[in-house]
Amino acid sequence: MTAETDDHLIETLLESESLFEGRFLNARRDTVRLPDGASATREYFIHPGAVVIIALLDDDHVLLERQFRYPVGMVMTEFPAGKLDPGEDPLACAKRELLEETGYTAGSWAYAGALHLAISYSTEVIHILFARNLVAGDAQLDHDEFLEVLPMTADDVLAACRSGAITDAKTLSCSLWLQNVRSGAWTLDWTPA
Repeated sequence: MTAETDDHLIETLLESESLFEGRFLNARRDTVRLPDGASATREYFIHPGAVVIIALLDDDHVLLERQFRYPVGMVMTEFPAGKLDPGEDPLACAKRELLEETGYTAGSWAYAGALHLAISYSTEVIHILFARNLVAGDAQLDHDEFLEVLPMTADDVLAACRSGAITDAKTLSCSLWLQNVRSGAWTLDWTPA
C-alpha cells in the first residue's frame, strides 16, 4: 500500500488552536480540510508517548501491577508502564520504569511493536517491550506513586482478560502479544541488556 492510494482519506490541516497546556498533556483543536473539500474540527490530546513492559519470570509468570487510576476511579491490574521523557529512547524508558515500579532489572530485552492507544482523540503511542532473565531488587517508586506488584501466570492473565477482571487497553493488547509469543506464533529478537 502506498501513500498515493490513501489520498481519498487524508485530512489536511488548515488551522490549529491550543485549548490547554498542562505539565503532561496538551489539548488542541484543529480545523481540517476533508477529502471532499469540506472542513471539520478535530479535538485531541498531545501525549509524549509511553512504554509497556511484558516482564517474563522464569516460572511462566509475568509481572503485573495493581494501582488506583484516578480518571476511572478504580484499582486497575496492568502491565508495568510509564511515559517517555522528552527525547528518551523506549528501551531506556522501559528499563527505568521496570526498576522504579517493580524493583526488577532484566538481562535481555525485545522490542515487540507500537500500540496507538486512543486514535480518535490522542497522539499517544505506547512501545511494547518484553523483558526476561529478571533479577529482583527494591522498587524506587515516585513520591506520588502507590502500587503493588502482582506476579501472575500467563494463563491467569489471559483468563482475567476474558472475564473482565483486566480491562486496561494496553494490557489487553499486550496479552495478545504474550499469547502469541508463548505459542511460538510470533517471534522476538532478543538483545542483552
